[in-house]
Amino acid sequence: MMIIGIVAVCVVLAVLAFFVPRLSRHPERGTQRTLGVGSRVGGKAPGILGRLFSKPFRSSSKAVGSSGSAGRRARSRFPF
Repeated sequence: MMIIGIVAVCVVLAVLAFFVPRLSRHPERGTQRTLGVGSRVGGKAPGILGRLFSKPFRSSSKAVGSSGSAGRRARSRFPF
């Protein structure tokens, strides 16, 4: 369920970054901030469990950042 949500957020951010690149930064940062909180909370588990619990949030944060930058990069290649 979380995977579907992250994919949906990435798609929405990529489309938003393509059409309104300047306005897409705020939702992207908010999403990354929320995922960072989850990563920090998951990392408080003891030992290897902390790394296992925080990893999905870290990789999701990277995916959100790359989808936003991909949308802005695609926009910059268009002539308008």
